[in-house]
Amino acid sequence: MQGHRVSAVFLLSLCVRVVLVCAEGQTQVHHVLDPHWYPGTATWYGEPEGDGSTGGACGYGNLVDVRPLKARVGAVGPVLFMKGAGCGACYKVKCLDHSICAKRAVTVIITDECPGCPSDRTHFDLSGAAFGRMAVAGENGQLRNRGEIPVIYRRTPCTYTGKNIAFQVNEGSTPFWLSILVEFENGDGDISSMHIKEAGSSEWLQMNHLWGANWCLNGGPLRGPFSVRLSTSTGRSLTATNVIPSNWSPKATYTSRLNFSP
Repeated sequence: MQGHRVSAVFLLSLCVRVVLVCAEGQTQVHHVLDPHWYPGTATWYGEPEGDGSTGGACGYGNLVDVRPLKARVGAVGPVLFMKGAGCGACYKVKCLDHSICAKRAVTVIITDECPGCPSDRTHFDLSGAAFGRMAVAGENGQLRNRGEIPVIYRRTPCTYTGKNIAFQVNEGSTPFWLSILVEFENGDGDISSMHIKEAGSSEWLQMNHLWGANWCLNGGPLRGPFSVRLSTSTGRSLTATNVIPSNWSPKATYTSRLNFSP
């Protein structure tokens, strides 16, 4: 990962319009992410036509190498990474130089942190493929040759067509220490809190943010099946009942029947 010198500053804010809807175990807060564009800068890393991260600081592992994340991944500095709270959020990024850049924006998913980015400035370090897609036809190589470029960006809903939210039980999990990674979350894409409920219990146990997009719970012995309740940065929530079975195993992924609306 390369270091950066960034000139644009802005902390992204969210505009929230709230309408509560309860259906199929989920409570959704329909919202409008801020439609305004804000200034920033961007660079690229990895192979020129590559997918960027291998793994990354959010912990998505091999997911970054396959669709739907493939070639849409991006790293950000502390302003948007927020010690992992920004993992999974989606942004549209658009180049400003109309002599070489297309009018379209590229949509990227935050999967990694840019350790060289200043803590008070907004910067995107994109995969080579995503960076090149901002160029007009045939100029993607020339755009990459420019290194750091000015861009505008805005938060946008994540969309994983045909996929429901999945829960990966991380390696090293035991009945006394359970760690979970959330995948393919439509809408906000991020997680502000996570709770689980054991079989036969009415108590929701609050999980702790571990690192990146990973959450954990110490206790036990914990007995499945587990229900999982998620909340996002704008207050949307979803409950997947008994999504992790009693015979769960580390490194396994369990897919729910639910997802947020984009």
